[in-house]
Amino acid sequence: MPSSPPETRASLILRLQNADDVAAWDEFVELYGPVIFRAARARGFQPADGDDVVQEVLLAVAQSIGKWLERRDRGRFRAWLLRIARHESINLLTRRATRPLGDDGEAEWRKLQELPDVDAVSSLIDLEYDRAVFQWAADRVRTSVATNTWQAFWLTHVEGLSIEEAAREMKTRSANIHFGRSRVMARIRELVKQYEEYND
Repeated sequence: MPSSPPETRASLILRLQNADDVAAWDEFVELYGPVIFRAARARGFQPADGDDVVQEVLLAVAQSIGKWLERRDRGRFRAWLLRIARHESINLLTRRATRPLGDDGEAEWRKLQELPDVDAVSSLIDLEYDRAVFQWAADRVRTSVATNTWQAFWLTHVEGLSIEEAAREMKTRSANIHFGRSRVMARIRELVKQYEEYND
């Protein structure tokens, strides 16, 4: 994720029409590449296949972003992106399922039949996007707070320790743990809100 608040999604998407705008494409790939890859892996793709899906989706976006922007009924960008991701996943599996490779082709065909429906894929893409935004915000907050403050958050919100357990581990009072984790969560929420406002 970018280290500073990104451009609005609208302006970034407009810039994607220019294939030579390396900065726009770098930002787009940095945000959505891992999202698409993790969604592909969660759907049963091997890492190399996940990379193939990412490349095919990026190529499809590059080839069709101009036409999509011209449409009056285009809807949300992420909805369009997930349709491309699902389409490219099906294409990849279909190509493999039709190869004369005996059991391998049959296994790929079964995998194709087991692809989740569009709503499930949409939820998965949205979940991965939310994780990417949270990670971006958490990375920024981590560098701006004291180590003990971050550790109080990490132990309780990520590792799942109770406030009392974290206090024992850090050899401090429970009130300090509560204050530290609340401070970090407030900052993360604020950054996520700012990011979503920039990108809606």
